[in-house]
Amino acid sequence: MTAAGAVGAVLGLVAASAGGVERWLVDGLARPLADRGWRLAVTLTPTAGRWLEPLLPALAATTDLPVRWTSRLPTEPKPHPVPDAFAFAPATANSLAKLALGIADNQALTVLCEAVGRRAPVVVLPQVSDDQAAHPAFPGHLDVLRSAGVVLATDPGSVIRELDRVAPFVAFGENGGNGAGG
Repeated sequence: MTAAGAVGAVLGLVAASAGGVERWLVDGLARPLADRGWRLAVTLTPTAGRWLEPLLPALAATTDLPVRWTSRLPTEPKPHPVPDAFAFAPATANSLAKLALGIADNQALTVLCEAVGRRAPVVVLPQVSDDQAAHPAFPGHLDVLRSAGVVLATDPGSVIRELDRVAPFVAFGENGGNGAGG
């Protein structure tokens, strides 16, 4: 068990609807992260929630927290503690642009915008087409995210490696996360 698991650190695992996510999210990312001791707080974009509906039981089995893709009502309690760190994988061009601009128009982007704002560790796995990456605004969006401390990953394995790198700092509270919350 890693330092993350030693203190029960909470990882906000966020996923958008990019092609192939249904093939690797559960076994290639969620289970390995849970096996490393992270307590997963899973939030999906609305479209990812629809795409992954058949996999929701398997995804839910990786955590003791509910899998979210819709916002709660003001009278409902928060279903997740405030995560200590985040993985956003996969992240579409649309979601990356919104995150860079601070647009929190769904539950997944709300938690990510808040994480970037409080400088929590955030690892992002962009999954965009060559044409989307060639859009003149795209490099600027990535620059904004990097300047906010977001780490860009290249594949699910690199997401795990980057989170392993920050886990000791999270365990000692050096990243401002609290692992609790409401």
